[in-house]
Amino acid sequence: AMAAEAAAPGERGDERIVVVNNLHKTYLLGVEGVAALRGVSLTIRRGEFVMLFGTSGGGKSTLLKIIGTIDRPTKGTVSVCGTRIAPATPDDELAKLRLRKLGFVFQTFNLVAGMTALENVEMPLTLQGSLSPAERNARCTSILRRVGMGDRMNHVPSQLSGGEQQRVTIARAMVHEPDLLLLDEPTGDLDSNNTETVMKILLELNRERGVT
Repeated sequence: AMAAEAAAPGERGDERIVVVNNLHKTYLLGVEGVAALRGVSLTIRRGEFVMLFGTSGGGKSTLLKIIGTIDRPTKGTVSVCGTRIAPATPDDELAKLRLRKLGFVFQTFNLVAGMTALENVEMPLTLQGSLSPAERNARCTSILRRVGMGDRMNHVPSQLSGGEQQRVTIARAMVHEPDLLLLDEPTGDLDSNNTETVMKILLELNRERGVT
């Protein structure tokens, strides 16, 4: 896999938000080990917009999952938002890191079927528990409007198109103001118009709000 980088305009801090060093990941299939990653090293600084590309099966999703602390490396070191991820790092510490500092958008939208767009977006804030219901509602409404979903907030996922669901997913990933947004083929199931809309939203988040 290869990384292509587009810097956010203006001054960018030198804070290293992701540091991966000599990363290996091997999956066991029966008695054989299949290497997904072999010796990957990578540094991403706050405010960068980085795109990872390569062939299918090249290890892109595996790398994203390890950076997002969803999976653990077989060998090598990973540091995310100042937290070093070690084999002994407790699961609850990683869960707190994900909840407070990371946002995730996957190709499958992963929205809760029985909840409205607004309720789906509110979920990370409810789990954090630091805002009042009124504050949560105001923030969720604001970010849904920002992604063009202000008039569809009370619809459940089955009433939304693929592009609309993906915009709700981005809003949910951004509502708790994460330091790092991780996306795995976020436009893979979208047509060209929706792809353009989603990419425009992501570039604006990077340029205007400094999201990495």
